[in-house]
Amino acid sequence: MTPANLAATVLSAARAVFETRGLDVSALPETTTVERPRNPEHGDYASTLALQLGKKAGVAPRELATALAAELGRQPGIKSVEIAGPGFLNIRVDAAAVGILARDIVTAGANYGHTDTLHGDRINLEFVSANPTGPVHIGGVRWAAVGDALSRLLRAAGATVGTEYYFNDAGSQIDRFAKSLYASAKGEPAPEDGYGGAYIAEIATAVRAEAPDVLELGEPEALETFRRVGVDLMFAEIKQSLDEFGVHFDVYFNEKDLHERGELQEALDRLRAQGHIFEADGATWLRTTEFGDDKDRVLRKSDGDWTYFAADCAYYLDKRERGFDRVVIMLGADHHGYIGRMKAMSACFGDDPERNLEILIGQLVNLVRDGEPVRMSKRAGTVVTLEDFVDALGVDATRYALARYSSDSPINLDIAVWTKAGNDNPVYYVQYVAARTANVARNAAEVGLTKDGKFDPSLLVHEKENDLLKALGEYPEVVARAAELREPHHVARYLEEVAGAYHRFYDKCRVLPQGDEPITDLQRARLWLNDATRTVIANGLGLLGVSAPERM
Repeated sequence: MTPANLAATVLSAARAVFETRGLDVSALPETTTVERPRNPEHGDYASTLALQLGKKAGVAPRELATALAAELGRQPGIKSVEIAGPGFLNIRVDAAAVGILARDIVTAGANYGHTDTLHGDRINLEFVSANPTGPVHIGGVRWAAVGDALSRLLRAAGATVGTEYYFNDAGSQIDRFAKSLYASAKGEPAPEDGYGGAYIAEIATAVRAEAPDVLELGEPEALETFRRVGVDLMFAEIKQSLDEFGVHFDVYFNEKDLHERGELQEALDRLRAQGHIFEADGATWLRTTEFGDDKDRVLRKSDGDWTYFAADCAYYLDKRERGFDRVVIMLGADHHGYIGRMKAMSACFGDDPERNLEILIGQLVNLVRDGEPVRMSKRAGTVVTLEDFVDALGVDATRYALARYSSDSPINLDIAVWTKAGNDNPVYYVQYVAARTANVARNAAEVGLTKDGKFDPSLLVHEKENDLLKALGEYPEVVARAAELREPHHVARYLEEVAGAYHRFYDKCRVLPQGDEPITDLQRARLWLNDATRTVIANGLGLLGVSAPERM
């Protein structure tokens, strides 16, 4: 019995009580929850439903709790119900009803934890979207880990998800990139507003390898070659880095396509039809102040050039017209001021900004060695890159570490902690359980202990077995909550709780027979519990894009 199953049973009992007493069933909520009490002496789970419904029903909460307790006591799997305080329900569940969960989890396998809480939602999730003017830097690395984990979470919660990388291949930053490559190829220093680092020299050399006569061209033609070939080479490197990091996108969207397909003009026409466009000082403006923005925004400048914001409008409209009802964009901390204008733009299109557009802001992250931030990249010169991160921590530790914290919190990741083979390293602590459960299963097979034959869940009565089972039963709710809140870190913290519960179970509850001991039904039941733990750990790590090793 999972917490969700029990919560549904509590709600069903409440409906029966209401119908029997002739109370208004419309006062009942669509869903309710149960919680694990901090003090195990108060039962396995607690419900506050009687307290919540008493006033609405016109019945004293404790009187309602008494009726609920009686109804719940008749439900299969409920051992006892006690009333505490003004109307708290403390519920104890039969061992067999809890223990059966071990078999249910193993049977469900990779699907355990999947829900339909977001079924029907069509979500476009854009993340990383680093400019193709250099390697993915430390901020982009955080979004790569968190964004990919979030896409997995949303799908596990039943949403239809399209992941997207917005490729800024138009604009002044690309001009500066091309000029920097051109200068490097000629052996000159980078322009004052250009890009530095060893990678510029590498890309410039690669461009010359593809276009050997590039320096013999006139400057405009040479710059265009460095722009075209250099951007392609840089973006190919970015995609390869992300691929090696385990991050893949459904769509790589080129900003240049918006210009070439006339989508900026289409967006402008749509906004004009909505009545939010005005002309001033020779420029075309969007009246975003009508929807809470701090100032109106220029879409087309007086010289006829489009602004970046115009491309943002066209890109948003493109996503919506592709059938996505919710557009989620992940941005760095330096883009916090972007939220107001984007929300206003959504409203200008006639959308509901709270429903159709979400902007998630990620705070800064530092890689720390010996207490000091690692600030310089060997290739990029001024920033820490994805490759630097992986070289320092490895893919699994990097992904887990970055997904373990709320994105709106700055973090410092200590290289010494995240590379240590010990319980102080959270990813090691969790992966060790994955390996230990696999090892137990291998050893069980060697001595002839299998899950075949009788499975008696009522034998799993030890306190540590019960604690582990209750922890495993919470996984579907954790996944659903993390997806709804857009916060993958809930999964990581949950996995660490499960790991602790498993270690305590392993220390107190022997799974394998010793010597010539005969195999017992209790050991067989414990093997189911061991394998259920492996399933949950592997599923949870999979949502974070982290491996669940069979050996360590």
